[in-house]
Amino acid sequence: MKFFIDTANLKDIQEAVELGVLDGVTTNPSLMAKEGIKGMDNIMAHYKQICEMVDGDVSAEVIAVDFDEMVREGEMFADLHPNIVVKVPMTRDGVKAIKHFSEKGIKTNCTLIFTAGQALLAAKAGATYVSPFVGRLDDIGHDGLQLIQQIVDIFSNYGYPTQVLAASVRHVPHLIQCAELGADVVTCPLNVITGLLNHPLTDKGLAQFLADHKKVNG
Repeated sequence: MKFFIDTANLKDIQEAVELGVLDGVTTNPSLMAKEGIKGMDNIMAHYKQICEMVDGDVSAEVIAVDFDEMVREGEMFADLHPNIVVKVPMTRDGVKAIKHFSEKGIKTNCTLIFTAGQALLAAKAGATYVSPFVGRLDDIGHDGLQLIQQIVDIFSNYGYPTQVLAASVRHVPHLIQCAELGADVVTCPLNVITGLLNHPLTDKGLAQFLADHKKVNG
């Protein structure tokens, strides 16, 4: 499974890089706004900086909602750096844009996936990734993990190369369950990745080892 970090915060990205397990980055307009990144020139510069930090795919989300503007904006992002993946919403024009980009060899991430049918459409259009939102489905009383299972099964049935990128992953159990279900990628905040480090018995065992060493060695 690939680990992507879902942020536009350079400090968090650098910490994940230094941990040695980071495979890529996903971002969106909300995450950019959270970091105070405003204006297309600043957004483009920020994406380029992220790409230079990370040896892997970096999803850059289009703001446009119509086909022509999606294509214009997406091609501008793709020209910025080879690591860029154009992130496109699951809409009628979004699917058309994914087909356009796939024919031009531009990688895409279809976002805001909430049904297996939406994922299937995106895969048939040639998406590199589909991003089903686990946590947001849980929020409305649906089983987000069941959607991951459906998509993984469908893609396996027909040999689609599109990767299942589990998004809106909010805690360690989400991440582990997505791994059990066969998601290709998980994207989450830094604290979810670092949360994998933690167990009270690990802390207790390490404290005991150090105490025993001190007894023998002073």
